[in-house]
Amino acid sequence: MKQHLNTLFVTTDGAYLAREGQSVLVRHEKQTKLRLPIHTIGSIVCLGRVGVSPSLAGLCGEQGVSISLCTPHGRFLARISGFTSGNVLLRRQQYRQADDPAASAAIARAIVAGKIANCRQVLLRGARDRPDSPGAAALQTSADKLAQSLRLLSDDMDLDSLRGMEGDAANAYFAAFNHLITNRDGGFVFTRRSRRPPLDNVNAMLSFIYAMLAHDVRSACETVGLDPAVGFLHRDRPGRPGLALDLMEELRPILADRLVLSLINRQQIDPAGFTTDQAGGVRMNDTTRKALLVAYQKRKQDTIEHPFLQEKVTVGLLPHIQARLLARHLRNDLDAYPPFIWR
Repeated sequence: MKQHLNTLFVTTDGAYLAREGQSVLVRHEKQTKLRLPIHTIGSIVCLGRVGVSPSLAGLCGEQGVSISLCTPHGRFLARISGFTSGNVLLRRQQYRQADDPAASAAIARAIVAGKIANCRQVLLRGARDRPDSPGAAALQTSADKLAQSLRLLSDDMDLDSLRGMEGDAANAYFAAFNHLITNRDGGFVFTRRSRRPPLDNVNAMLSFIYAMLAHDVRSACETVGLDPAVGFLHRDRPGRPGLALDLMEELRPILADRLVLSLINRQQIDPAGFTTDQAGGVRMNDTTRKALLVAYQKRKQDTIEHPFLQEKVTVGLLPHIQARLLARHLRNDLDAYPPFIWR
């Protein structure tokens, strides 16, 4: 089993990443703030104005440690990586499957089923935890709608039908999402999913964690040898990591949504850490972003039983495991792609 390595997030404006032997140095205002051996790092994410030395970029490329450059709010800008790993035959098979509507639909169907099942579990757990709350009935109603969607999934559905069902299920899920928020005193209210820009505090948190999850899934695809740009559920679009977005779908509810809900309900995020710009977009300050990153890293250290492998793994390894299972399916080692379904 692959070892779970940490992601190094650098959020300090004006920081500079340098190399010292086989270690990564984080410097700021001519002082070394952090020193980490390269073999302990899985990837590096730079948020905001962060510099990277050519020597460190070369070391990271040699060691398979990707460097992602993002805006302070998590939007992906660019990526530094070494040689493409994996067997070229695997990518050729990926491209052939992506060009085959029936094969693409089979993989997309599994992904959609995994996403809907996991969203339903989030709603059901919320209803069970607070059976006497005013929102329990709404949570159960939305969960029933998702159960109906799962029953309607059939082998003869084409890609457009699957995309439509995924969209309808997402609408039903987010229609009840606000009932999962029990902390009503801190200004955390969710009305609908909004992005680019997020229009409330909850959406700002969701978008940020989704961006970090996208980084992890994209890295997992490349590590396994898959092309993160060529997906099955998401249509091809220049600059969009379609496959990474595909594999994210089943992981969003458990790695991102539940984390955000937990932080809000446990009052671990200060509502004062958000501001609204002139266009109505909500932004997080540096303290809030760091709190989210710390919580995300901690969440990835938790263990969970994988239903297909039937063994305990760290949550942070799920993107890698699912990418590897997809690669096994593309190689015909597995009859179908087994999505991760949370129990």
